[in-house]
Amino acid sequence: MGCRQSSEEKEAARRSRRIDRHLRSESQRQRREIKLLLLGTSNSGKSTIVKQMKIIHSGGFNLEACKEYKPLILYNAIDSLTRIIRALTTLKIEFHNADRAYDAVQLFALTGPAESKGEITTELQGVMKRLWADAGVLECFRRSNEYHLEDNTAYYLNDLDRISALEFIPTVEDILRSRDMTTGIVENKFTFKELTFKMVDVGGQRSERKKWIHCFEGVTAIIFCVELSGYDLKLYEDNQT
Repeated sequence: MGCRQSSEEKEAARRSRRIDRHLRSESQRQRREIKLLLLGTSNSGKSTIVKQMKIIHSGGFNLEACKEYKPLILYNAIDSLTRIIRALTTLKIEFHNADRAYDAVQLFALTGPAESKGEITTELQGVMKRLWADAGVLECFRRSNEYHLEDNTAYYLNDLDRISALEFIPTVEDILRSRDMTTGIVENKFTFKELTFKMVDVGGQRSERKKWIHCFEGVTAIIFCVELSGYDLKLYEDNQT
């Protein structure tokens, strides 16, 4: 009986030591892991910070990863121009060249197939270049603080020949300037000076903010992002405030 009890006690002691080792190991791991929570409104630059950390600390984007951004970049260019054309009516601005009205109709007719295929055809490229060169369209672009427009608009539309090419592969600059609405919770890990950083990016739209509360557990620091150039711009959510 005494031997059996002694054996059970030894097994219990071994289990206790294993648990203690696990707890110490977990405690050390947690001390080495820094959880950073990115908060801010939509378009405040949260996802851009995540991309920059990936470039600086995680080896950046390989060729295949760069190619994956091509449809998004083309969508950004098309979406920006269609937003400008829609705003012409709201702001009561007319095309400088009346022929551009037909191009505007063609723009909306051709964008659907282009977005689904992830490419800008030669026909659509011509339509977009003519519209972007119109003085009325440029006037509407200059008044983009009166409606929602991404800050990458001029960057892409001024370089339509390059991004429309079939062999186009996005550069790091192209990727950093791309905009995609974050939904849900996105985590990105990287290592710096023997510390593991876990950067958590959550959607900034009003409908996404209720998810923020679920991300605060174990947070080391909060980075609240604000777009300095957005003080007089319209929000994506309602185009009013």
